[in-house]
This record gives sequence, structure tokens and C-alpha cells, in this order.
Amino acid sequence: MSTNRVEGAVDKGLGAVKEAAGKATGNERLQAEGAAQKAKGDIQNKVGKAQDKIGDAIKH
Repeated sequence: MSTNRVEGAVDKGLGAVKEAAGKATGNERLQAEGAAQKAKGDIQNKVGKAQDKIGDAIKH
């Protein structure tokens, strides 16, 4: 498993927590930061999946 997939999952999870905390407290900045971090994690996860597919193709 690519480190990008792991880091992407962490960013996605932390972003969700920040976004929820921002919504709960009415902190729009924190909510926006969380949404951005979730998006970054999603992209990073997709990059990691592509790396894994490329690695698998090279092995075979």
C-alpha cells in the first residue's frame, strides 16, 4: 500500500473532524479548513491508488 493512500486517509479523517467541529461551533474558518483537508486527502488517496496499480502492473 502506497504511503500516499495512508496519508490521504489520515488527512481525510482529520479534515472531517475539523469540518464537524467548525460546524458545531459556528467557526466557518475551521469548517473550510476541514473541507479543504478532506479534499486534499481524497486526491492523495487517489494518487496512492494509481501508484499501487502501476506497481502491481510492473510486478506482473
